[in-house]
Amino acid sequence: MLLRPPTLGTARLTVLCVFSALGSYIWGYTTGILGTIYIAPGFLAALHKPTAPQFGMMTAFYYLGTWTSFVFIAPRLADMLGRRYAAFVGTCVVCVGTAVEAGAGGGRERGVAMMITGRVIAGLGTAVLSTSVPLFQAEITPAARRGKFVVLNHIGFVVGLASAFWVGYGMTFWKHHNGFNLSWRLSVAVLFIPAVIFLAGLPFLPETPRWLLEKGHTARAEKSLLWIRGSRTLTPSISAELEEIQNNIAYHHTHSIKSWKQLFRDPDLFARLWRAAVLQFLSQMSGSTAMKYYLPTNFLALGLGRRMALLAGGIESTLKIPCAIFGMTIIDRIGRRAALFIGAGVMVIALLINGALPLAFPNNKNRTSDYACIVFIFVFTFGYSIGFGPTTWVYGSEIFPTYVRARGLSLSASGGSIGSIVVAQIWPVAFQRIRSKTYFIFMSINIASIVIIYIFYPETKGKTLEEMDGLFGKITVGSDNIGMEKGDIMNEKQGHESPKEEEVLVGGDEKV
Repeated sequence: MLLRPPTLGTARLTVLCVFSALGSYIWGYTTGILGTIYIAPGFLAALHKPTAPQFGMMTAFYYLGTWTSFVFIAPRLADMLGRRYAAFVGTCVVCVGTAVEAGAGGGRERGVAMMITGRVIAGLGTAVLSTSVPLFQAEITPAARRGKFVVLNHIGFVVGLASAFWVGYGMTFWKHHNGFNLSWRLSVAVLFIPAVIFLAGLPFLPETPRWLLEKGHTARAEKSLLWIRGSRTLTPSISAELEEIQNNIAYHHTHSIKSWKQLFRDPDLFARLWRAAVLQFLSQMSGSTAMKYYLPTNFLALGLGRRMALLAGGIESTLKIPCAIFGMTIIDRIGRRAALFIGAGVMVIALLINGALPLAFPNNKNRTSDYACIVFIFVFTFGYSIGFGPTTWVYGSEIFPTYVRARGLSLSASGGSIGSIVVAQIWPVAFQRIRSKTYFIFMSINIASIVIIYIFYPETKGKTLEEMDGLFGKITVGSDNIGMEKGDIMNEKQGHESPKEEEVLVGGDEKV
């Protein structure tokens, strides 16, 4: 039996989500390239061999920038400018920070200060990117497919991360004097290539219908949704989708929930906020931040040379891509909770092995033990890529109502920044002092995460963005059965039940 070709609506949806993931690619490259230059001889010479606490500061101050932006800048830009142009501004800011980083030098104090300044600026921009991209993807995608398409945000990130490691590896072959001084700077500056492509394409993307309706642009929202769904006429399914979004927005406007402070004051909204924020925090405290920034350093500790450490880092980061694609195929089948459980469980095993084997066979005396640790770092990657990696952003992007979605996702993402700051400061100093026992700290956090997710996190698979109002009305601890008190009130006020987004037709004739 021949497979049906995708409809026009499906094709357009795919292109939009893939192109928007280029913003996540920029985010991933900005994150990954730092780990490669930390062991670059030219970088170490230009900054006169920074100390372990200074390495921690260069990493942590990036997340100070992201935290500041998540709380004070990113949500305002996404609400004021829309998802596309917020991403545009964020990309420009990342480019400014990248330019400062590429020019760092002039001694240890000045060089470290320039790196910290560049990382803070880049952090301000990537926070805008990392919220506006999943918002854009979530708001143009029907519920039944949302997990798969929003996971493209994570795939873009890991492709950028892998690219950074391969660029760093490639630069090790630039042998002559200019290569020593310029290779690490050029590897940082490579980011300008995808940034220019992304900036050139963003103005041609349609704005999300939800944001347009929130701003009162009904005609533009209708035109946008028709184009995205691949339809020339307003079909009953598209009309129902528009009506559902309008009813949801009208409900919240009627009840005057317009301030970000309402996220803390309204019990149902706060129930979403703290869950999304804690999930972001746990995602970074799982050990993923250390694996991103200190991966080549971790490989050096297992006896690999500099070039082999970067090669292994490139392979590890590349393996994240098929792992993320695998995660994309299962997240809407097994659900968000199951993906988090499986991912955290796999990471617990990987961290246990990496903590225990170097204690049993210290000082790289047993090569089999060292190779086993390297393999289980790859296993850790698999666990993160199917669990916290994609699911954190999918969960956070889908649980907030339209008018506070940008603020809610940004504030919750600041929890991840706090976790990253903690890990960035702890890891280099702890690894210097207690070596592989550092892995046990993060193993324990992952075990605690499994318990926390089981007790406090309801399943959101298949729920429309508008149905989330009912999902968090009354939570049954440790169960997927969630009360619908607020949703019942909403439907009663509207005088009808909202159409389910799962029945919206994409491309005019394809159920999703």
